[in-house]
Amino acid sequence: MPGARILLVEDDNVLCELIMRNLQIRGHDIRVAGDAHTALAHLRAATFDLILLDINLPDQTGWDVLRTAQKEGWISPVEVNGRAGSLPVVVLSAVRVSPGRLQEFHPLAYLPKPFPMEALLRLAKEAAQRRNGESVTEEVDGEEAGRSPIVLPDEEELHA
Repeated sequence: MPGARILLVEDDNVLCELIMRNLQIRGHDIRVAGDAHTALAHLRAATFDLILLDINLPDQTGWDVLRTAQKEGWISPVEVNGRAGSLPVVVLSAVRVSPGRLQEFHPLAYLPKPFPMEALLRLAKEAAQRRNGESVTEEVDGEEAGRSPIVLPDEEELHA
C-alpha cells in the first residue's frame, strides 16, 4: 500500500526528526515546515493526504495556518458525516486546546504533547488507506507481523 503524502508542521527539530523517521520507514512521503510561512508555501505547491500541525510556531500559530488554508480553499471547515473537511488535520500541541478551537476547525484528531507515537502512526496509516480507497482499519502499527518498530531519538539528539 503506498503511503500518505503528509505535511509535518513542527518547529521542534528533535520531535520533527523523530516523527519524520517513523513515518518514512512506513512508506509515507513527508514534507516538513518549521514555520507557518513554509507550511503555507507547501500547501500552495503540492497536494497532501494529511497535515500534522503544531500550534505554537515561531512566526504565526497553527490556527493562523488553518485560517489561511480555509480562506484559500485548501481545507474545508465543514464537518461531513462526522469527519473533518477536505484535508484531514491532526493538531499537535504542548498546551491545552480549547473545545471552541476544535469546533471551529474540526481537526481529524488532537494529540497533546507528549503523545504516543502509535497514535500518530495509526492516523497516518488511515490517511493512506483513505487515499488508496481502502476501508480504514482500527489496527495500530506495531512490531508484530513484520511491521517496523517505533524509532526513538539518538542519545545525543535528546541532549542537544
